[in-house]
Amino acid sequence: MNMSDIRQEDVPKKPKSEQCSDDNLEAERARWHALVSDMGAEIAAPLTAAMERINALTSTGRIDRNGLRSLRAEVETARQVGMIGQQLIRFASGRLRQSHERLQLAQVLEGVIAHRSRETVARGVVLNPLLNPAEVIVDASLLHSLLNSTIDWALANAQSQIEFKIDVKKWPVHAYLTCRFAHRSMDDPTEDSDAELPSGMDSLTWKLLEQIGATMELVVDRKDEAHMTTLTLEFPRTVNETVHSSSILDINDGFAPSSNSQPLAGSHVLVVASRREMRRQIREALRNMSLIIDFVNSVDEAADFCREGLPHAVVIEGIQVGERFAKFRDEILNEVPDFAFIEIIEEGATFEMSSFGGGSGTARVGRDVLAKSLPSALLFELSRGA
Repeated sequence: MNMSDIRQEDVPKKPKSEQCSDDNLEAERARWHALVSDMGAEIAAPLTAAMERINALTSTGRIDRNGLRSLRAEVETARQVGMIGQQLIRFASGRLRQSHERLQLAQVLEGVIAHRSRETVARGVVLNPLLNPAEVIVDASLLHSLLNSTIDWALANAQSQIEFKIDVKKWPVHAYLTCRFAHRSMDDPTEDSDAELPSGMDSLTWKLLEQIGATMELVVDRKDEAHMTTLTLEFPRTVNETVHSSSILDINDGFAPSSNSQPLAGSHVLVVASRREMRRQIREALRNMSLIIDFVNSVDEAADFCREGLPHAVVIEGIQVGERFAKFRDEILNEVPDFAFIEIIEEGATFEMSSFGGGSGTARVGRDVLAKSLPSALLFELSRGA
């Protein structure tokens, strides 16, 4: 029998639902193919620049302060891209178990803005918040990730200032957060809203922001005009509307840290430790938490490190704690009252949270229980401000 004798209408057709499923699968494959391609490009660019700088250093044996700062920035950029890639996979996996809590959106955003104030000042960007009260039901760690990613993306693209607004729609009664900034200078003659956007607008940070919003089941809407961009994040689970049907959600009204796998993934921890063995122990204890970890040798180096931006937590070996550290700690706590400090006690099985430390603002973990207790201490301390 000749295959050409088979009429097209005789070939079995897939049900429409299966065709849609195949189309969705193909679209998802294309999306991840594009993401991997973008990730490779965003990692390659700074690492290429860093390699050129290292080659010059090898040839001359010299590097000035500006060159060293640029080298560090290039390596840091590549590291950040790698962490974003890990977070994208984590949020898109569909295996996150969210712990829903009733949170005041404005209070959480105010805390994040305060935490990022040194960074915004260093970049010369002004944040203008107009935040009305709005209570939403969300996972606390995901909300912090969302807000930090929003600020990361806006800071990378804003010309001079970023406006934040929180309000509640009358119907449906949904809280919404808008983030508005100029992505081009107003002196730029571009008037066409369809003109090509700056490359940073659709970076991996934007993709991460979108993915976190999707994981939280938010409405994410972005409008790009000739010079201005407006991002709107809409929260369907706003207390006014959902509190009567909240029994379908696992809502925690008190302290209840998210039960996500690796809930602190992407958080930035600065370790102040001069001894190699102590650094090794701390690195090993935090190895499976997907944190960004930097090491400095002294409190003075830590102060220099934090001058243009704060990490999320500082871990310090006990031998470095003294008057200089107390001054450094108090300066940060004046800006961010819930900032996490953890001291590693030289000996013993101490495990003391900051709230039990007589108002010192520093948690304590004994070196003998470092591997077991440091991850728990970090989780608790970073969850206090959630």
